[in-house]
Amino acid sequence: MSEIIVSGMRPTGHLHLGHYHGVLKNWLRLQDTAECYFFVADWHALTTHYETTQGISAAVWDLLIEWLAVGVDPDKAVLFIQSHVPQHAELALLLGMLTPLPWLERVPTFKDQQEKLRERDLATFGFLGYPLLMTADILLYDAHKVPVGADQVAHLEISRELARRFNSFYGRDAGAAAQVEKGLQAMGKRAAKTFSALQQRFQQNGDALAVTEAVEFLEQQAGLSAGMREQLLARLEGKGRDILREPQALLTAASKMPGLDGQKMSKSYGNTIPLRAAPEEVQKKIRTMPTDPARVLRTDPGTPEKCPVWALHQVYSGLETQSWVRDGCITAGIGCLDCKRPLIEAVLAEQAPIRARAEYWAARPEQLREIAHGGAQRARQRAEQTLERVRAAMGLAHGQHGL
Repeated sequence: MSEIIVSGMRPTGHLHLGHYHGVLKNWLRLQDTAECYFFVADWHALTTHYETTQGISAAVWDLLIEWLAVGVDPDKAVLFIQSHVPQHAELALLLGMLTPLPWLERVPTFKDQQEKLRERDLATFGFLGYPLLMTADILLYDAHKVPVGADQVAHLEISRELARRFNSFYGRDAGAAAQVEKGLQAMGKRAAKTFSALQQRFQQNGDALAVTEAVEFLEQQAGLSAGMREQLLARLEGKGRDILREPQALLTAASKMPGLDGQKMSKSYGNTIPLRAAPEEVQKKIRTMPTDPARVLRTDPGTPEKCPVWALHQVYSGLETQSWVRDGCITAGIGCLDCKRPLIEAVLAEQAPIRARAEYWAARPEQLREIAHGGAQRARQRAEQTLERVRAAMGLAHGQHGL
């Protein structure tokens, strides 16, 4: 069986070249080697934009158009819209029943986003609980791996912790539960209370030292059998039958796509080149890029490393062009506009087929809806298999079949 990969994007506006080089090229590689589920995360868009929802619907279809335009293939990957698969919401609700509040409050982006988006009221259940929805997105499909950058690994960790916690509660058989109960009784109330505190430190606070202390503590309890110790430690570590698979991070290389000002290309910096920008817009953006401030006059030599244009050449230009740019800049043999011309040509050449395919799909809304509908059907079938296991484990398998 091939690996299952899950990834999604929020519909927050048109994509830019940073998305293409940083995320979508990776998707194109993965769709040829893995079972991929790529979804438009429209519910996630509501966590920060619940007051201004007017543009979300159009952005959903624009995002799907741009995925198809770069070559994401609905015959190779499952493409769908999150809100078309209600199982995401059901699993998020069920996971919420066993998620400690401190786990949500310590997610790295919780306070960070509140600080950055002070103009928005983010004191909402949806914003606090978005990691649950994110976890449901991943666990529903038994994902082996989730493509993330190094700075996002901590965000995935809560999904792993929740899978472990769920399996700990609902993945044990009756024999294991009986062993745990016997062990707690054999230890006595005071020791059982100490063990419970260690369990809370590890499961709710993520304190790995608590596991080491628990191993030593259980060894000191003379009344425990080896089986009791094993099951008590499994209880503390959240180990049980794997009803939900723990996802692993698939580390992706940091995007090397610089923006027009030399910083990372990002909408928040206002330094982007839209993925399907008109040629005139691309030419204007690159022609007006800042360059090495030392080159005031055409005859002034420059330093490529101090110029944002050079950073883009390293993405788009071959070694021969890069050598020509470097030598021309250092010796003032070429002017800044000369330097920018081959870059403009390279960007336009990359965008031309993408823009053409985007126009093709934008003119076929019915086919887009068919792709989204077909993808949602496939996603629902896969997600329902997971939810059947979850409902049964939680004692909720008493639905319509019993009526």
